[in-house]
Amino acid sequence: MRTRPSNAMRRGRGERRSRGVRHSGSMRRLVAVMRKETIQRLRDRRTLILILAIPLVQMLLFAYAVDLTADHLPTAIADQSLDTESRAFIEALLVSGYFDAESYVTDQAAVVRAIDEGRALAGVVIPPDFAAAVERGDAQVLVILDGSDSFSVQAGYSAALSVAQARALKLLASKVQRMGGQLESMPIQNATHVLYNPSMKDLVFVMPGLIAMLLQVLAINTTAQSVVREYELGTIEQILVTPVRPIELIVGKLIPNVALVIVDQIVTTSLGVFWFGVPFHGNVWLFAWLSLLFILSGLGLGLLISTIARTQKETQQITALLMMLSQLLTGFIYPRQPMPPLVKAVGNMIPLTYYIRIVRGIVTKGIGLAFLWSDVAALAVYAGIVMFLAAVTFRKRLD
Repeated sequence: MRTRPSNAMRRGRGERRSRGVRHSGSMRRLVAVMRKETIQRLRDRRTLILILAIPLVQMLLFAYAVDLTADHLPTAIADQSLDTESRAFIEALLVSGYFDAESYVTDQAAVVRAIDEGRALAGVVIPPDFAAAVERGDAQVLVILDGSDSFSVQAGYSAALSVAQARALKLLASKVQRMGGQLESMPIQNATHVLYNPSMKDLVFVMPGLIAMLLQVLAINTTAQSVVREYELGTIEQILVTPVRPIELIVGKLIPNVALVIVDQIVTTSLGVFWFGVPFHGNVWLFAWLSLLFILSGLGLGLLISTIARTQKETQQITALLMMLSQLLTGFIYPRQPMPPLVKAVGNMIPLTYYIRIVRGIVTKGIGLAFLWSDVAALAVYAGIVMFLAAVTFRKRLD
């Protein structure tokens, strides 16, 4: 004898069927948005080629053009002594590789004039009777540096100081020997060992940050135009009459762009490692998963920008401002330690700040999640917040 299902059982089955229908409908809408976004990307081949090619061009330009080491500074030399000691000192400066004799002038005014005219970045003024002053132990040499070029000032100052100290030590040893003594060694000797980059190549420092910067530029730009493009092309009206929800539209636009950015990231990273020879010391899979987290945060930030702006010009202005702040405040080139707290707080609002430390830690140092967990947690929270804000700020209506 069959028992008839109770009312509670029938209601439960109905609710399950209703949830299944709602879930199926949500998936269909999501797939439809993804399909539409993918077709738009593939049809606009010119934009697609630019998206894929521009990061490669930027990487090549940065890698070959950016050099943080300032050496072979064109130098104006005013040797007013013209004796053996002055010539020896000038020779020591030139041999160091940091200074190149651009011109020989008569006095300090001529040296300053050469710097003002842009013919020299450094100047050396040796006073008269330099040899006699060396013998007395009170000789002085004036080194003038162009303060408008910070890298030249830092390199020139350090090089001139090192050359002067080495030359003074050599003269002191010679004087002690003439007096019948012997200078055996210095009381303190310095031994320096550089970790992770013993050859001190700038590219090893620049390349991981450059990969991170290009990845953020690409992630933000690919999505920042998406919703704005719907408004300008008029297709937003067609979307508004569909049952697509804001979160479904956001996720549907996000997923195709994730695949596009991942392809670019693989290409740029491979170029940095295999073409430019930057060593990769860390775990590849950890780097891949954390890069995916960063890509999501960047795409979410781009979507947030696209939901706020109403024209592509507004979008371009916002992204240009963001890129400028990213170059200055995230540690890409300039260290964050000496920055004021307020400036650091602004930099903390940019996902690149956390990812630069992650990518340098994995690629250059080879460290793992145990040392990077704070940056990973901050990046995960950031990604969640921007995705939530992007969904909330999108209004399913025309303003």
